[in-house]
Amino acid sequence: MPSAVDICNRALSRVGEARITSLSDDSKQARACSSAYTHIRDEVLRAHPWNSAMARTTLAKLSDAPAFGYDNEYQLPADCLRMVEVYDTTYPWVVEGKKLLSDDGSPISIRYVKREEDPNQWDSLLVSAVAARLALELCEELTQSNTKKEDAAQYYEVLLSRARMADGQEQSPMPFEEDAWVTARY
Repeated sequence: MPSAVDICNRALSRVGEARITSLSDDSKQARACSSAYTHIRDEVLRAHPWNSAMARTTLAKLSDAPAFGYDNEYQLPADCLRMVEVYDTTYPWVVEGKKLLSDDGSPISIRYVKREEDPNQWDSLLVSAVAARLALELCEELTQSNTKKEDAAQYYEVLLSRARMADGQEQSPMPFEEDAWVTARY
């Protein structure tokens, strides 16, 4: 069962650095990991709609309306890293700051990528991708080696691609909706 320290140790091993026992250790490695871990975790979670970090909720509209362009605004959940979908709507929507704007009436149902802080809830490839991205982040500060940084960047891209591919295969295919361009030839 991975922890933040386990993920940091995988990253540190990847760049040839000493392992840590805690993010609060008094070492250069622990300070670097402590400084970068949550930012990198959220960055990788936001980069793709990971099945293991998806959440669903219903939002009620706020009493204030946007100044123009949309009729209603909704407060996004505090743990929302990325909006993915608004269900059962034909109205356009947009995220501005931490609010979702739409002409759709209240309540609305959404799917979003949440800030999943427990790595035990993540897919194993997602754990590896976070560790690889963390290794890339730590490389400059800890090794000052451009070669190691380039290797870490390539390794991260390969792992991220594999993780996205596996994650995308764990759901039924999305139906293709024909529009006027497709049906025009009939």
